[in-house]
Amino acid sequence: MIGPFLERRGHAAQIRDDRADALGLLEVSSIARGHVVADTMVKRAPVELVLVRPVSPGKHLTLVIGGVDEVKEAMAAGQASADETFVDRLELAQVAPSLIAALRGQGRAIDDRAIGLVETFSVAATLVSADAACKAAEVELVALRLADGIGGKAYYALQGGQADVEAALAAAQALITGGLLVGTELIARPHEALIAALQLA
Repeated sequence: MIGPFLERRGHAAQIRDDRADALGLLEVSSIARGHVVADTMVKRAPVELVLVRPVSPGKHLTLVIGGVDEVKEAMAAGQASADETFVDRLELAQVAPSLIAALRGQGRAIDDRAIGLVETFSVAATLVSADAACKAAEVELVALRLADGIGGKAYYALQGGQADVEAALAAAQALITGGLLVGTELIARPHEALIAALQLA
């Protein structure tokens, strides 16, 4: 995995603080307003701004980390400033280490164990469900792709024993609401060609 974004620069979020208690992300439909949202968030509360960037198809992401209360306050201010451009949001406490690693572009080797795939219509829905899936079962996040080059959608791949992958997919599905789930798939015994392809995703 070379990073969750396709763009040449900014393949990964620059997350420096491993001790942050919470993560917050706002996704808006306007690139210009997205910068206003980011500015509002860091002015409202002492959070670290780790990602501010446009993604296809013309949406904008702002990702912050910090204490739980600080992230909550920043997110409330950011969503209010987003107004009608608001698309989706997430707030996560005690973020799964596998998700942080994927955001940083730190990949894991893929083998022939079962693979589960989750595809959504928004980055926030993907991240919140990936966090839940990684916490629900003994699985690893082995691929993550966010928005760029796939029409603003996002997806990820999980790997583990088949029962664990099934449990993780169920946990992910339970958290994706509002018509944001495109679908989930389970591949019990992935072919070596698919393994190689996913490793480069």
